[in-house]
Amino acid sequence: MLFRQLFDPESSTYTYLIADTDTKEAILVDPVLEQVERDRKLLQELGLTLRYCLETHIHADHITGTDKLRAATGCLGVVPEHAHASCADLYIQDGEILQVGEVIVKAIATPGHTDSHNAYLVNHDRVLTGDALFIRGCGRTDFQSGDAGILYDSVTQRLFTLPYDTLVYPGHDYRGHTVSTIWEEKHWNPRFVGRTRDNFIEFMANLNLPDPKKMMEAVPANEMCGSLTVLT
Repeated sequence: MLFRQLFDPESSTYTYLIADTDTKEAILVDPVLEQVERDRKLLQELGLTLRYCLETHIHADHITGTDKLRAATGCLGVVPEHAHASCADLYIQDGEILQVGEVIVKAIATPGHTDSHNAYLVNHDRVLTGDALFIRGCGRTDFQSGDAGILYDSVTQRLFTLPYDTLVYPGHDYRGHTVSTIWEEKHWNPRFVGRTRDNFIEFMANLNLPDPKKMMEAVPANEMCGSLTVLT
């Protein structure tokens, strides 16, 4: 398996390139519009055919590169089941598998940050957690039908129950971290360690964070898989 972690500095977003080294088929997870040319160049250099652009959720802090990549490569746009995205080619539900060659990507429903959010378990040894779980943090729950109690349940019941040595690759990082493990986050993530569900809900309700700078343009664009026609 080929696995690459790519970074967009403006939104602090991680995009993940996953591919089977024999069939040369690839998946891009959470592509960013401004990085489409970077991603296309890397695919070309590695001799890969992009089959899927896979989203963890409808993002509020950046516009996805799915629409542009789909037009350029003929790949399919895939979003979580019940996501507000009428443009998608496929909707992936909890437990469903997306496969390229021998690489298996299993969806794990992890709502709470938004009302429709998936993490993706890749070949049983690493999990792409999107905005449900960060390294020593988690995504906010104060817009897009977020729910702190549901996020607490998603993380503690769906992610923290994975094998301890499962590698954790988040959707964002703001402090220079790249990878963690389920064991580390279960024992050292300050959002969850020592907190009951009620404590977590209270804590999240008092974060008082500003809205993402691009939210007003990103959400409607991402509901159309990154098509900029909705903004004109």
